[in-house]
Amino acid sequence: MKTKSLLAALLLVAACSKVTQENFAKVQEGMSEQEVIALLGAPTESNSVNVLGVSGTASRWVAAGAQITVRFVNGKVALKSFDKPASKQ
Repeated sequence: MKTKSLLAALLLVAACSKVTQENFAKVQEGMSEQEVIALLGAPTESNSVNVLGVSGTASRWVAAGAQITVRFVNGKVALKSFDKPASKQ
């Protein structure tokens, strides 16, 4: 019984994930970091650097089977990528 409850809870969490191809498509170049966080939620991990007055942040959102990476320059989206590993057969 506990196994079925745990499996149901995991499926529910995966279904609620904001790391989707649809949300990735909504992330547009020039969006602010705050706008992206409002869309995707808090990133799973984030690293920032500041060199000669230019700030850069690489943030990653990871969910079961998918990952969105967004690179910000001076707080705005500069690059983005969506990765979904191929399913094993």
